[in-house]
Amino acid sequence: MTETNQGKTAIITGGSKGIGRAVCLELAQRGYYTVVNYQRDTNGAEQTLAMIKDTGGGGEIYQFDVRDVEATEKAIEDLAERHGRIDVLVNNAGIIADGLFMMMPPENWQSVIDTTLKGFYNMTRPVIEKMVRRRSGAIVSISSASSLMANRGQANYSAAKAGLNAASRSVAAEVARLGIRMNVVAPGLIDTEMIREAPKDHIKSLIPMARIGRPEEVAKVVGFLCSEDASYITGQVISVNGGMF
Repeated sequence: MTETNQGKTAIITGGSKGIGRAVCLELAQRGYYTVVNYQRDTNGAEQTLAMIKDTGGGGEIYQFDVRDVEATEKAIEDLAERHGRIDVLVNNAGIIADGLFMMMPPENWQSVIDTTLKGFYNMTRPVIEKMVRRRSGAIVSISSASSLMANRGQANYSAAKAGLNAASRSVAAEVARLGIRMNVVAPGLIDTEMIREAPKDHIKSLIPMARIGRPEEVAKVVGFLCSEDASYITGQVISVNGGMF
Protein backbone atom coordinates (compact mmCIF):
# COMPACT_ATOMS: atom_id res chain seq x y z
CA MET A 1 0.00 0.00 0.00
CA THR A 2 1.31 3.45 -0.92
CA GLU A 3 1.85 5.38 2.31
CA THR A 4 1.84 8.80 0.65
CA ASN A 5 -1.92 8.55 0.04
CA GLN A 6 -2.80 7.74 3.64
CA GLY A 7 -5.51 10.12 4.84
CA LYS A 8 -6.70 10.86 1.32
CA THR A 9 -10.25 10.10 0.22
CA ALA A 10 -11.49 8.79 -3.13
CA ILE A 11 -15.12 8.49 -4.26
CA ILE A 12 -15.99 5.98 -6.98
CA THR A 13 -19.52 5.97 -8.37
CA GLY A 14 -20.94 2.65 -9.48
CA GLY A 15 -18.39 0.73 -7.45
CA SER A 16 -20.36 -2.43 -6.78
CA LYS A 17 -19.02 -4.44 -9.73
CA GLY A 18 -17.06 -4.47 -12.97
CA ILE A 19 -14.74 -1.60 -13.77
CA GLY A 20 -15.98 0.36 -10.76
CA ARG A 21 -15.03 -2.44 -8.39
CA ALA A 22 -11.61 -2.79 -9.99
CA VAL A 23 -11.03 0.96 -9.62
CA CYS A 24 -12.04 0.81 -5.95
CA LEU A 25 -9.53 -1.96 -5.33
CA GLU A 26 -6.78 -0.18 -7.25
CA LEU A 27 -7.19 3.09 -5.36
CA ALA A 28 -7.46 1.29 -2.03
CA GLN A 29 -4.18 -0.48 -2.80
CA ARG A 30 -2.68 2.93 -3.48
CA GLY A 31 -3.61 3.98 0.04
CA TYR A 32 -6.83 5.95 -0.48
CA TYR A 33 -9.78 5.66 1.87
CA THR A 34 -12.25 4.40 -0.72
CA VAL A 35 -15.92 5.39 -0.81
CA VAL A 36 -17.87 2.79 -2.81
CA ASN A 37 -20.99 4.42 -4.21
CA TYR A 38 -23.89 2.30 -5.45
CA GLN A 39 -27.57 2.74 -6.23
CA ARG A 40 -29.25 -0.67 -5.81
CA ASP A 41 -26.66 -3.45 -5.62
CA THR A 42 -26.04 -3.54 -1.88
CA ASN A 43 -24.57 -7.05 -1.97
CA GLY A 44 -22.15 -6.09 -4.70
CA ALA A 45 -21.05 -2.97 -2.85
CA GLU A 46 -20.53 -4.94 0.35
CA GLN A 47 -18.44 -7.48 -1.58
CA THR A 48 -16.30 -4.67 -2.99
CA LEU A 49 -15.74 -3.27 0.50
CA ALA A 50 -14.89 -6.72 1.86
CA MET A 51 -12.30 -7.15 -0.89
CA ILE A 52 -10.81 -3.76 -0.02
CA LYS A 53 -10.52 -4.70 3.64
CA ASP A 54 -9.11 -8.14 2.81
CA THR A 55 -6.14 -6.40 1.18
CA GLY A 56 -5.61 -4.08 4.14
CA GLY A 57 -7.42 -1.05 2.76
CA GLY A 58 -10.04 1.18 4.32
CA GLY A 59 -13.34 2.43 3.00
CA GLU A 60 -17.11 2.48 3.24
CA ILE A 61 -20.16 1.95 1.07
CA TYR A 62 -22.49 4.86 0.35
CA GLN A 63 -25.86 4.51 -1.35
CA PHE A 64 -27.22 7.32 -3.50
CA ASP A 65 -28.42 7.88 -7.06
CA VAL A 66 -26.03 10.08 -9.04
CA ARG A 67 -29.04 11.40 -11.01
CA ASP A 68 -30.44 12.97 -7.82
CA VAL A 69 -28.85 16.39 -7.31
CA GLU A 70 -30.00 16.74 -3.69
CA ALA A 71 -28.78 13.27 -2.76
CA THR A 72 -25.37 13.79 -4.34
CA GLU A 73 -24.85 17.19 -2.71
CA LYS A 74 -25.84 15.78 0.68
CA ALA A 75 -23.48 12.82 0.28
CA ILE A 76 -20.54 14.98 -0.76
CA GLU A 77 -21.10 17.42 2.10
CA ASP A 78 -21.27 14.52 4.54
CA LEU A 79 -18.11 12.88 3.23
CA ALA A 80 -16.16 16.14 3.16
CA GLU A 81 -17.22 16.94 6.73
CA ARG A 82 -16.38 13.50 8.10
CA HIS A 83 -13.11 12.98 6.23
CA GLY A 84 -11.96 16.56 5.89
CA ARG A 85 -11.11 16.27 2.20
CA ILE A 86 -11.99 14.72 -1.14
CA ASP A 87 -8.89 14.03 -3.20
CA VAL A 88 -10.18 11.84 -6.03
CA LEU A 89 -13.49 11.41 -7.82
CA VAL A 90 -14.05 8.66 -10.38
CA ASN A 91 -17.28 9.08 -12.35
CA ASN A 92 -17.93 5.48 -13.30
CA ALA A 93 -21.72 5.07 -12.91
CA GLY A 94 -23.39 4.29 -16.20
CA ILE A 95 -26.05 2.11 -17.78
CA ILE A 96 -26.90 0.76 -21.21
CA ALA A 97 -30.27 0.50 -22.93
CA ASP A 98 -29.28 -0.54 -26.43
CA GLY A 99 -31.52 -0.53 -29.46
CA LEU A 100 -31.80 0.88 -32.95
CA PHE A 101 -32.36 4.62 -32.80
CA MET A 102 -35.56 4.67 -34.85
CA MET A 103 -37.12 2.15 -32.46
CA MET A 104 -35.73 3.63 -29.22
CA PRO A 105 -38.35 4.71 -26.66
CA PRO A 106 -37.72 8.11 -25.07
CA GLU A 107 -37.17 6.66 -21.62
CA ASN A 108 -34.24 4.56 -22.91
CA TRP A 109 -32.63 7.66 -24.39
CA GLN A 110 -33.16 9.78 -21.28
CA SER A 111 -32.14 7.24 -18.66
CA VAL A 112 -28.76 6.65 -20.27
CA ILE A 113 -28.12 10.38 -20.79
CA ASP A 114 -29.16 11.21 -17.22
CA THR A 115 -26.99 8.58 -15.54
CA THR A 116 -23.85 9.59 -17.42
CA LEU A 117 -24.20 13.34 -18.00
CA LYS A 118 -26.49 14.47 -15.22
CA GLY A 119 -24.52 12.19 -12.92
CA PHE A 120 -21.29 13.84 -14.06
CA TYR A 121 -22.69 17.29 -13.30
CA ASN A 122 -24.22 16.33 -9.97
CA MET A 123 -21.00 14.76 -8.71
CA THR A 124 -18.29 16.85 -10.30
CA ARG A 125 -19.52 20.37 -9.57
CA PRO A 126 -19.72 20.06 -5.76
CA VAL A 127 -16.55 17.97 -5.59
CA ILE A 128 -14.64 20.65 -7.48
CA GLU A 129 -15.85 23.20 -4.91
CA LYS A 130 -14.18 21.10 -2.21
CA MET A 131 -11.00 20.52 -4.22
CA VAL A 132 -10.56 24.21 -5.02
CA ARG A 133 -10.15 24.99 -1.33
CA ARG A 134 -7.08 22.74 -1.20
CA ARG A 135 -6.01 23.62 -4.75
CA SER A 136 -5.51 19.95 -5.52
CA GLY A 137 -7.46 16.96 -6.74
CA ALA A 138 -7.92 14.49 -9.56
CA ILE A 139 -11.13 13.59 -11.37
CA VAL A 140 -11.36 10.72 -13.82
CA SER A 141 -14.50 9.85 -15.76
CA ILE A 142 -15.09 6.49 -17.42
CA SER A 143 -16.23 6.87 -21.03
CA SER A 144 -16.25 4.23 -23.77
CA ALA A 145 -14.84 3.34 -27.15
CA SER A 146 -18.41 3.95 -28.34
CA SER A 147 -17.81 7.67 -27.80
CA LEU A 148 -15.04 7.63 -30.39
CA MET A 149 -16.29 5.23 -33.05
CA ALA A 150 -19.61 4.20 -34.56
CA ASN A 151 -21.43 1.39 -32.79
CA ARG A 152 -24.85 0.32 -34.07
CA GLY A 153 -27.59 0.25 -31.47
CA GLN A 154 -25.86 2.58 -29.03
CA ALA A 155 -26.86 6.08 -30.11
CA ASN A 156 -27.91 6.97 -26.55
CA TYR A 157 -24.81 5.48 -24.94
CA SER A 158 -22.49 6.97 -27.55
CA ALA A 159 -24.06 10.40 -27.16
CA ALA A 160 -23.78 10.26 -23.37
CA LYS A 161 -20.16 9.16 -23.38
CA ALA A 162 -19.13 11.60 -26.13
CA GLY A 163 -20.74 14.36 -24.08
CA LEU A 164 -18.76 13.17 -21.08
CA ASN A 165 -15.54 13.49 -23.08
CA ALA A 166 -16.33 17.03 -24.22
CA ALA A 167 -17.55 18.22 -20.84
CA SER A 168 -14.48 16.83 -19.10
CA ARG A 169 -12.11 18.59 -21.51
CA SER A 170 -13.92 21.90 -21.06
CA VAL A 171 -13.99 21.72 -17.28
CA ALA A 172 -10.36 20.56 -17.23
CA ALA A 173 -9.39 23.81 -18.95
CA GLU A 174 -11.35 25.81 -16.36
CA VAL A 175 -9.77 24.24 -13.28
CA ALA A 176 -6.22 23.42 -14.41
CA ARG A 177 -4.79 26.58 -12.82
CA LEU A 178 -6.56 25.71 -9.59
CA GLY A 179 -4.54 22.53 -9.13
CA ILE A 180 -7.27 20.13 -10.29
CA ARG A 181 -6.69 17.61 -13.06
CA MET A 182 -9.52 16.04 -15.07
CA ASN A 183 -9.14 13.19 -17.51
CA VAL A 184 -11.23 10.51 -19.20
CA VAL A 185 -10.56 6.82 -19.73
CA ALA A 186 -12.38 5.24 -22.67
CA PRO A 187 -12.39 1.44 -22.38
CA GLY A 188 -13.09 -0.89 -25.27
CA LEU A 189 -14.51 -4.38 -24.79
CA ILE A 190 -13.90 -5.23 -21.13
CA ASP A 191 -14.93 -8.45 -19.40
CA THR A 192 -17.85 -7.23 -17.27
CA GLU A 193 -21.56 -8.04 -16.91
CA MET A 194 -22.31 -5.21 -19.35
CA ILE A 195 -21.03 -7.27 -22.30
CA ARG A 196 -22.62 -10.54 -21.23
CA GLU A 197 -24.87 -10.61 -24.31
CA ALA A 198 -22.27 -9.26 -26.75
CA PRO A 199 -20.94 -11.47 -29.61
CA LYS A 200 -17.52 -11.73 -28.01
CA ASP A 201 -15.88 -14.01 -30.56
CA HIS A 202 -16.82 -11.68 -33.40
CA ILE A 203 -15.72 -8.58 -31.51
CA LYS A 204 -12.39 -10.14 -30.55
CA SER A 205 -11.66 -10.57 -34.25
CA LEU A 206 -11.85 -6.76 -34.58
CA ILE A 207 -9.36 -6.10 -31.78
CA PRO A 208 -5.69 -6.04 -32.78
CA MET A 209 -4.73 -7.71 -29.49
CA ALA A 210 -7.39 -10.38 -30.23
CA ARG A 211 -8.65 -10.54 -26.67
CA ILE A 212 -11.11 -8.92 -24.29
CA GLY A 213 -9.69 -6.51 -21.72
CA ARG A 214 -9.79 -7.02 -17.97
CA PRO A 215 -11.31 -4.50 -15.53
CA GLU A 216 -7.96 -4.31 -13.72
CA GLU A 217 -6.31 -3.07 -16.91
CA VAL A 218 -8.66 -0.09 -16.97
CA ALA A 219 -8.26 0.46 -13.24
CA LYS A 220 -4.46 0.67 -13.55
CA VAL A 221 -4.81 3.57 -15.98
CA VAL A 222 -7.27 5.30 -13.65
CA GLY A 223 -4.88 4.83 -10.75
CA PHE A 224 -2.06 6.35 -12.78
CA LEU A 225 -4.16 9.38 -13.73
CA CYS A 226 -5.05 9.95 -10.08
CA SER A 227 -1.40 9.81 -9.04
CA GLU A 228 1.35 12.40 -9.01
CA ASP A 229 2.99 10.44 -11.83
CA ALA A 230 0.32 12.08 -14.02
CA SER A 231 0.89 15.57 -12.59
CA TYR A 232 1.16 17.19 -16.05
CA ILE A 233 -1.74 15.34 -17.67
CA THR A 234 -5.18 16.94 -17.85
CA GLY A 235 -8.00 17.27 -20.35
CA GLN A 236 -7.15 13.98 -22.06
CA VAL A 237 -9.27 11.07 -23.29
CA ILE A 238 -7.16 7.92 -23.00
CA SER A 239 -8.29 4.77 -24.80
CA VAL A 240 -7.82 1.35 -23.21
CA ASN A 241 -9.07 -0.89 -25.98
CA GLY A 242 -6.43 -3.32 -27.22
CA GLY A 243 -5.60 -1.20 -30.24
CA MET A 244 -9.06 -0.61 -31.72
CA PHE A 245 -9.42 2.44 -33.97
